[in-house]
Order: sequence, then C-alpha cells, then structure tokens
Amino acid sequence: MSVIKYPRSFSHIGITVPDIEKAVKFYEEVMGWYVIMPPSKVKKESDTAIGQMCIDVFGEDWEEFEISHMSTSDGIGIELFSFPNGKKEAPDFNPFNTGLFHFCVQDPDIEGLTKKIVQHGGKQRMPIREYYPNEKPYKMVYVEDPFGIVFEIYTHSYELTYSSGAYQE
Repeated sequence: MSVIKYPRSFSHIGITVPDIEKAVKFYEEVMGWYVIMPPSKVKKESDTAIGQMCIDVFGEDWEEFEISHMSTSDGIGIELFSFPNGKKEAPDFNPFNTGLFHFCVQDPDIEGLTKKIVQHGGKQRMPIREYYPNEKPYKMVYVEDPFGIVFEIYTHSYELTYSSGAYQE
C-alpha cells in the first residue's frame, strides 16, 4: 500500500466564548465574517445525531450549550461555543505550554483592523512590526478580542511572509 503525501486543508476552528451573541456581533462587525448559522441551543439528548456527537465529545456533565457557525471570506469555518457553566473570564495567555497558542487572520489594512478591534473592546498586545523593514511591506501584530482570545494579523499570506526566510541571515 502506498502512502499518499499531501497537505490537508484547514476546515475550521472552535472557540469558546462567554457570550455568544456578543461574540457573533464582534466577529461579524469587526472581522467581517459571515454568519452561517446564528446562535442556537444544543441539548444533551442521545436520540439526535448532534446531541449524541456532543455527548461523545463533551461527556455526560452538561445539559445544553449555545453554538454558532461563521465563515471567513476564504471559507474557513469559525465555530463559536458558549457553555452556561464554563468560566467566563479571559483564558490565561501562556504560549509556553502545550496547546492552541493563537490563530491568524490576514488583512492588508493591518492598522485599520487593529484600530477597529481596540475600538470594539479588544486589545493590541504589541506594536505592529515589519518582517523585512525597509525591504518588503510584510507586517504582523498580536491582538485579542474583547473576550481575551489572542490572535495575530498578517498583511500578506503565510507563504509570502515565510518563503523568503524571515529568520535567516
């Protein structure tokens, strides 16, 4: 049997938020993401496909939660969850531990998007930086949404940013 080697595409990311209505509003108004499915309740019930899948994933210690599906302009899914009994404060930022560190979005108007995030209750975590100062216009910045979820903004694609050897002398 031969092994087929090819890169898999990215489908979606799931993000737990404290208030699903506020999160959908933020991501729709600030990030421009499309609402595919507005906030809906999912109940723990083993006689529906979604209920059984959620029991498989979350176990038995829950009764219901809210979920919404959004999409970026390039078809990447954003699955938002809000659990009534979960912690509602921002997660600890600790990139040194194993786990999801951040996700990244792309916008050529990095300054405008960063300003909009801050105006809507988010934070700018660092100055906007250039990967190749005075050579190429590739910029990046780390920000966080109003719920404390850290993400990054690039001005250019991942391939363009790193294909030139960003860290090589």
